[in-house]
Amino acid sequence: MNHRVFVTGLGIISAIGNGTEETLKSLFALKSGIGPLSLFESVHHNIPVAQIRYSDSELALLAALNNSKKDYTRNSLLSLIASKQALASSGWKDAEEKRTGAVFATTVGGMDYNEKYYKSLLSSSEYKDYIRLFDSSDSSEKVASYHGIRRHITTISTACSSSANAILTGSRMIKNGLVDRVLAGGNDSLTRFTLNGFFALEILSPTGCRPFDMNRNGLTIGEGAAFLVLESEKTADPAKVICEVTGYANVNEAFHATASSEEGLGAAMAMSQALASAGLQPSEISYINAHGTGTEINDLSEGTAIGRVFSGAIPPVSSTKGFTGHTLGAAGAVEAVFSALAIQNNLLLPALNFSQRMPELDFEPQIKTETAVVKNVMSNSFGFGGSNTTLIFSKV
Repeated sequence: MNHRVFVTGLGIISAIGNGTEETLKSLFALKSGIGPLSLFESVHHNIPVAQIRYSDSELALLAALNNSKKDYTRNSLLSLIASKQALASSGWKDAEEKRTGAVFATTVGGMDYNEKYYKSLLSSSEYKDYIRLFDSSDSSEKVASYHGIRRHITTISTACSSSANAILTGSRMIKNGLVDRVLAGGNDSLTRFTLNGFFALEILSPTGCRPFDMNRNGLTIGEGAAFLVLESEKTADPAKVICEVTGYANVNEAFHATASSEEGLGAAMAMSQALASAGLQPSEISYINAHGTGTEINDLSEGTAIGRVFSGAIPPVSSTKGFTGHTLGAAGAVEAVFSALAIQNNLLLPALNFSQRMPELDFEPQIKTETAVVKNVMSNSFGFGGSNTTLIFSKV
């Protein structure tokens, strides 16, 4: 079996907007979501982040949960909002009307509840029922249950490529005839755990990330959730088709726990294998939405790999993390939504904060949102541990 996989629904919430309409407005206006931290108190309050402007209570209202919020972590709330958008845009009415699965992704799970209640658990049993919310699969189970999805539910956690791998896995399930439709995507909320962890790695930007800039000084942590409805060609409504998942690859170069190789071996393999999977030549890629974290190592590694794979004919490249920050486990899905929007609206998306070209690279990033014929988009997501994933989306 080798069924084609279509994208029929999109949902997203991030620091630049709630829904695709707000997101597109921010992309056109070059409006970044990076700013001061106000979501929680932190000794690192002076480090900029890309936080969603809603409190947990406000998110619960947006999700129409009202009094049920107490069992929903911030991740669950973000996921429910974005997934409801994706289902609505696809015309999804009943999970049982088609063979339906769900593949979710996250890295921090219910860490925000862990941070709130862990100490009290040591001295009291008042919040013991919240222990189950710490699990990474908690938001997956809640969202799947809310939408009535009962088969093939799984959660992936492969660091920053998590939700790209959720889309890859969902696509493979459809191609191989296991299901007809998959809700695929991911979430990650801002927590002290992630902020402190990346600070300890000494890779947080004190000013805001500058992807592919010679003067880049680190990444910016963000939060968000994004979901795609993937459907088989057998069951998809042609009127709802946004684009097609034509290629994908996941490889592991096994170089280092947190760093990519300077030559970008894993990134180059992922891109090359995704092109082969799609049956495309490098010259047929219209735009690359790069992983582009703004760190010294990643941008050099990925940029070098792009130069190797596209050898002298590099298409427009940008990293949209200057808008949303690095949303970790949600990044692959957030940028997959951006890729689908680029195809749907014939757009090249920009990198923000760029000023000076990296001397080691043969290209500068796209810095304007502009119209162009966009047929095939490559989206890169590279995670700690060398989990490198590339997705290719194509116009139908």
